[in-house]
Amino acid sequence: MRLILLGAPASGKGTQAAVLTEKFGVPKISTGDMLRAAVAAGSALGKEADALMKAGQLVPDSVVIGLVKERVSQPDAKNGFILDGFPRTVPQADALEGLLTGLGTPLDKVVQIDVSRDLLEERATLRRTDKRTGHIYHLKYSPPPLDAVLEHRADDQPETVKRRLDQYDAMTAALLPHYEKLGLLRRVDGVGDPKEITHRILAALDH
Repeated sequence: MRLILLGAPASGKGTQAAVLTEKFGVPKISTGDMLRAAVAAGSALGKEADALMKAGQLVPDSVVIGLVKERVSQPDAKNGFILDGFPRTVPQADALEGLLTGLGTPLDKVVQIDVSRDLLEERATLRRTDKRTGHIYHLKYSPPPLDAVLEHRADDQPETVKRRLDQYDAMTAALLPHYEKLGLLRRVDGVGDPKEITHRILAALDH
C-alpha cells in the first residue's frame, strides 16, 4: 500500500497514520522525520538540508525529493509506505510521481480526512497539556482531572491555529483537484469515533 494521507491540523491524521502503518505493516514517512534522520546520519543530502535550515532557508524540492527517494528505497518500505506531510504543492506532487514511476512503485491512493473548519478550531484551541505528565486533555471532549496542572501550548493558541489552518487550505487548494483528476483522491469524513474513521478510510481504499 503506497498512500498519501492528507488532513488539516487537528483532523486526526496522526492517529489514523499510526493505525494504518500497523495494519499494513508499512512505515509512515514524514518530511520532518526524514530531514532529522538525514541530518543525524550525516548523508550528503542531510548535510545540505542542515546547512540550509541553519541559515533559515527553506529546503528546496530537489533535496526533499532526494530524501524521499532514499527513504522509499529502504527495505522496510518495499511493501509500501504512508506519506505524511508531503507533497504540499503540485510541483512536489509531479516530482513525486516521476520518482515513484521511475522506481516502478506508483501511488495507490491519496486520502483526505475532511473536518469542518469550526470543528478543527474547537479541537485545537481547547486542548490543554498537563505539565506534570505531558498528557493532552480537551476541555470539552476529554476534560482534565481537577488536580491537573494545565498548559495552553503555543501551537494551540487561537491565532496560531487559524494561521496553520490557512496554510493548510492554501497548500491543498490545488493539490486535491490535482489528485482528483488522476483518480487517486478519496475523501473521508473525519468526524466521529477514531475506529469508525479508520473503517471509513479502509472502505475508501477498497474503491
